[in-house]
Amino acid sequence: MNFIFRGNEILVSSQEGQALIPAKPALDLAPAQWHALFPGDDCQDFACHVAAETPAPDGFIFRHLRGVLSQLDDQASIVNRAFQVSEWARSHRYCGVCGSGMERVKHELCFRCTSCGFSAYPRISPAMMVLIRDKDRILLASHSTYATARYTALAGFVEAGENLEEAIHREVMEEVGLRVDNIQYFGSQSWPFPHSLMVAYTAEYAGGELCIQADEINDARWFGPEDALPDLPHTDSIAGRLIRANLPGQAACRRPVNLPDA
Repeated sequence: MNFIFRGNEILVSSQEGQALIPAKPALDLAPAQWHALFPGDDCQDFACHVAAETPAPDGFIFRHLRGVLSQLDDQASIVNRAFQVSEWARSHRYCGVCGSGMERVKHELCFRCTSCGFSAYPRISPAMMVLIRDKDRILLASHSTYATARYTALAGFVEAGENLEEAIHREVMEEVGLRVDNIQYFGSQSWPFPHSLMVAYTAEYAGGELCIQADEINDARWFGPEDALPDLPHTDSIAGRLIRANLPGQAACRRPVNLPDA
């Protein structure tokens, strides 16, 4: 398949009855613009990024990738990969060490500098997510960086030198001033905004009073069985699955969740 991106948008069919992702390229692009999603000469899946001013051809439209992923089911994983590989190729045309041109290595996902030999691989940024429970209550927060007032679990990127558990303790203390223990793995999900690997956990409240980090969190509160729930993340995301598996008044599920890679 061939995937065409424009910024954070993907080119899809606008015609009823047609596959959302076209099987053949919808734009006439130079071969050098296409990037193989897998190593080797027999790869049949390619992706590219086009310029911001590129118009969609007749019968097609550019749509934001986040909205498209929830409609793709089995194709979500490869579209996720296509976006990340294409963005990696777009941002690694030149060496970050000496500034020379980079070229693709055939036998692996790697760009190598033609001058100094520096190798660059697709960037993956690990991030933790944690749903805190206190008996029959769960803690949900509205993040200041989100475009909506949706409430979700706490999350943050792992910093240099940290393991995932250390990142959980640090982020929870920074964002809401609480201590946690009994950290349990729930599941993980690749997420292309930006090139993240989301690793989700549950944890038990171990002490402290809610103290919100204002530049990160708009609001955080406990929700129990009798409380009306706020707007929650959709179930195509690890956050939506994590919260719904641990809603107040139902048995907690700590098993890893089968998710589309989106």
